Amino acid sequence: MALSKLERRARIKRRIRKIVFGTPTKPRLSVYRSNKEIYAQLVDDVNGVTLASVSSRDKDIQATTKGEAAIAVGTSIGKKALTNGIETVAFDRNGYLYHGRVKVLADAAREAGLKF
Repeated sequence: MALSKLERRARIKRRIRKIVFGTPTKPRLSVYRSNKEIYAQLVDDVNGVTLASVSSRDKDIQATTKGEAAIAVGTSIGKKALTNGIETVAFDRNGYLYHGRVKVLADAAREAGLKF
C-alpha cells in the first residue's frame, strides 16, 4: 500500500523532530512551505516559545517569484536572529526535501550570518 504525500511527509517530519530540538541559545529554524507562500520561525522548544518569525506574506517582503520570496525570507530571518543575539540554529526542514525553495531559504539564512 502506497503512502499519500501528506502521510509520507508526516512520517519524515516525525523522524526529523526526534532529533532536532531547539533551546534558548540554539533555537530550531522551522520552515513551512505552502503552494504560494513560505514561512520561517525560530522556536525555543524548552520554553515552547517562538522567538522570531518571518513570512513571505509580510509587508516588507517584496518578491515577484516564489524563489525570490524564499531568498527574502531567509535573509530576513537571519537578520532577525542576529539582532536577537542568536548565531547558531538547528535547521528543521519540516519533512520537506532539502531542495528548491527550502534549500534557497537555508542558503540565504547562512549568507545573512546564521550557522547550522
